[in-house]
Amino acid sequence: MEDSLYFDVTTPLGRCIRVTVAYWEVIVTIKHPIMQGKEGLVQQALQSPIEIRQSRSDPDVYLHYAAEPPYIICAVARYLNGDGFLITAYRTNKIKEGTLLWTP
Repeated sequence: MEDSLYFDVTTPLGRCIRVTVAYWEVIVTIKHPIMQGKEGLVQQALQSPIEIRQSRSDPDVYLHYAAEPPYIICAVARYLNGDGFLITAYRTNKIKEGTLLWTP
């Protein structure tokens, strides 16, 4: 049951990003506890971002940003072999450098 799908969304780039229940728990308990209860903002960052950037260090990693004043939510996803999955999600004060791929 832990590996069951928690949510999946399609990004403006046409890629489906999936998150399992177990992995969301890792994000909100170990990686970024501040994101507890912020699933909707993460989905918004993936579905309707203010911009999408490609990681400078890994071309298969994309950073999806959504505004949550006074912060920005960053949902980090990897596309690999046609599959997309959430690596992490966090709150930040600024958008990281990287190749700008999409804006509304």
